[in-house]
Amino acid sequence: MNLGLAEELLARDPEAARGLVAEARTSAGTALSELRDVVRGIHPPVLADRGLAALALGAALPVDLDVDLPGRLAPPLESALYFTAAELITNAARHSGAARVAVRLRRTAETVRLTVSDDGRGGADPQRGTGLAGIRRRLAVFDGRVRIDSPAGGPTVVDVELPCES
Repeated sequence: MNLGLAEELLARDPEAARGLVAEARTSAGTALSELRDVVRGIHPPVLADRGLAALALGAALPVDLDVDLPGRLAPPLESALYFTAAELITNAARHSGAARVAVRLRRTAETVRLTVSDDGRGGADPQRGTGLAGIRRRLAVFDGRVRIDSPAGGPTVVDVELPCES
């Protein structure tokens, strides 16, 4: 609403319009922060019950799952990794022509690392579409790092590294 009002005021009262734009920016920042808090709090029941091993359940492709964690991760981190891996598995099923996906999860004292690879045709490009770019944005909240290797002809390998408490 503030942006609409600012647009109407722009020609006749630029200073008032500038104030409404500043207020809209502040409101948008607050809303984004609140949305991130909500997203961090989402924890699917299957994840709560089975942990990250739930990734292989109901996947569109066969999943070779290799999880080596000394225990459960903090719920926000676990949710972020679950949704990231689920999206990568879905991407492989929809776009790569893959027959299988491998998901590997490891934790050190400082980081947790997720590697998702498929045997598809490659060519995954974060500049096209919103899936891979969305993963990067989602994990940036956790100061995560995403590396995508997807040469034409395949395979696609996505490495995710997130800091975690020891």
